[in-house]
Amino acid sequence: MQSFLAIFNLALDLVFWIIIIQAILSWLVAFDVVNLRQRFVYQVWGSLNRLTEPLYRPIRNILPDMGGIDLSPLVVIFGLYALRIVVNNNLAPLAYG
Repeated sequence: MQSFLAIFNLALDLVFWIIIIQAILSWLVAFDVVNLRQRFVYQVWGSLNRLTEPLYRPIRNILPDMGGIDLSPLVVIFGLYALRIVVNNNLAPLAYG
């Protein structure tokens, strides 16, 4: 059970960092700091969007339109932490008990 919790927490950490990197890259693209015409940047941008869009799409359908502000990454991160707390609090006694 300890192995499951460690792998679960590692997976949630990986998703968290992918979301953070995608959010920072989206700001850099929006403020024209990095250019999507560069092949490497375009590939990284496309890969991160393909990874995060399935997480964001259901939340974007629920959230009201906030203009130019996208709160879906924040909601996903909040959900990841809530999921981590629920799973760790319910399975940790079984793993370490």
